[in-house]
Amino acid sequence: MALTQLTGAAATRILGVASMQPDTIVSNDDLAKYLDTDDQWIQERVGIVERRFAGPDISLVDMAVQAGSLALEDAGLEPGEIDTVIVPNCTMPSPIPNAAAQVADRIGIPAAGAFDVNAACAGFCYALGLASDLIRTGSAGKVLVIGAEKLTDVVDPYDRANVIIFADGAGAMVVGPSEEAEIGPVSWGSAGDLVDTIYMRDHRYIYQEGQSVFRWATTKIAPVALRAVEAAGLSASDIDVLIPHQANLRIVEAIAKRMRVQGAREDMVVADDIAYSGNTSSASIPMALDHMRVKGQVRRGDVVLTVGFGAGLSYAGQVIIAP
Repeated sequence: MALTQLTGAAATRILGVASMQPDTIVSNDDLAKYLDTDDQWIQERVGIVERRFAGPDISLVDMAVQAGSLALEDAGLEPGEIDTVIVPNCTMPSPIPNAAAQVADRIGIPAAGAFDVNAACAGFCYALGLASDLIRTGSAGKVLVIGAEKLTDVVDPYDRANVIIFADGAGAMVVGPSEEAEIGPVSWGSAGDLVDTIYMRDHRYIYQEGQSVFRWATTKIAPVALRAVEAAGLSASDIDVLIPHQANLRIVEAIAKRMRVQGAREDMVVADDIAYSGNTSSASIPMALDHMRVKGQVRRGDVVLTVGFGAGLSYAGQVIIAP
């Protein structure tokens, strides 16, 4: 006996995209005023010129509400047309209450299904895949996915290795049914044997073994991306835009290089949003896509490969069609 689906949708697409960043810009020179570092040292190692920090009066939920509201506006939808909200993040001050229910209420989405996803820097890929599957199986009609992080809450401001990297912000996508598939399957996994390379030290500040994480990301993530391409029924040469999680510009460039060795085009556009946004963990992929659309680097219909990786060493890759 076949079961009835709520929507009958067999495919999904992205209906809207938006992002927000706090107003406070922190340059490398600003950090050098109180840390043993300088602009050249930072740019050579992580490729970052400046990043955005949220003040004490701005919360993760505040940023998620703003990005989510803008994504609804971009999609041309009213809050009442959304029935599910997913907020991937790893920096909520407390696991209870979750961010998603608070965000849904403040945006004006009534009685939404609402939950957080914590796969850290891979979180947005995980959440977007969940949103797509919820719609395809009839459990949801339209889903608002918001990656939001306030990493300045969990980074020691005097830790030179980390404060130069991490930043705050939010990025959102609205997902809905489609006649043709524009969101591919998720290729995901984890490396639980390496969890000691990135974790919360004393349950307060992020600790990471930078070189170990760098070696892992530059050797293991390109194959994940290629599996996602294959799962979508495509080849590397079909990819117009590559948006890896914006962890470190050297990592991003290494992944792009390996993709090109495997057949990706030389003119494939590669996101470098980290240079002026920093590493915003689960917010970095939707934020980069939004910024690239504004700049004209991504156009409607472009084939975009996203790949996330990070704390807990969860990873995921997914192909989407740019809205």
